[in-house]
Amino acid sequence: MADPADPVGRLIETPACVAEGAEWLARAEPRFAHALDATGPLSLRRSPDGFGQLLNAIVSQQVSVASARAIRARLEEAGFVTEDAIRAVTEEDLRAVGLSRQKARYARALAEAQIDYAALRTAPTSRVVETLTCVTGIGVWTAEIYAMFSLGRADVFAPGDLALQESARLLFDLPERPREKALRAMAEAWSPWRAVAARALWAYYHVAKDREGIA
Repeated sequence: MADPADPVGRLIETPACVAEGAEWLARAEPRFAHALDATGPLSLRRSPDGFGQLLNAIVSQQVSVASARAIRARLEEAGFVTEDAIRAVTEEDLRAVGLSRQKARYARALAEAQIDYAALRTAPTSRVVETLTCVTGIGVWTAEIYAMFSLGRADVFAPGDLALQESARLLFDLPERPREKALRAMAEAWSPWRAVAARALWAYYHVAKDREGIA
């Protein structure tokens, strides 16, 4: 569990950190040992932090990877990739490069929030989630993913993720896919390596669906 004296906790910074967490999970829960046998070594999956990463998250909502990539390219070509640049243009300008009206509003809200991203690096995860979800268009899932991959928090989970829910159903042979509240409670047993458990479940999901010919 989290140490109140260390609100950030362990960080995942190298593949060795992921491997350490995977070994711990395999010892703590035999089903993770089974999953890891199937998936092989887990990926580091670290991303940059800051405004650009959250803008990418907004762009990627409910569109294909190819569409998101094309819109990001147009944003970059227009120079609409910084807080100052987004604040200086209208929502119509953002729509002209491919953002929907809703996403243009979200991008403006994020730029106007002027978040202190450097301060988030040393803030408790609960404060990171609270800060980010105050911005229109940023939900709990996005905030938890940001804490996990952009800030490298080792003990963060994203139980609202449908792939994690389905993977947990498959791995733990559950009668139905656990909902967010149930999976959040289930994941408490995987502390202090919940972010590695998430990596393992995502990897296992792809292995299982490949076997079924779905993915």
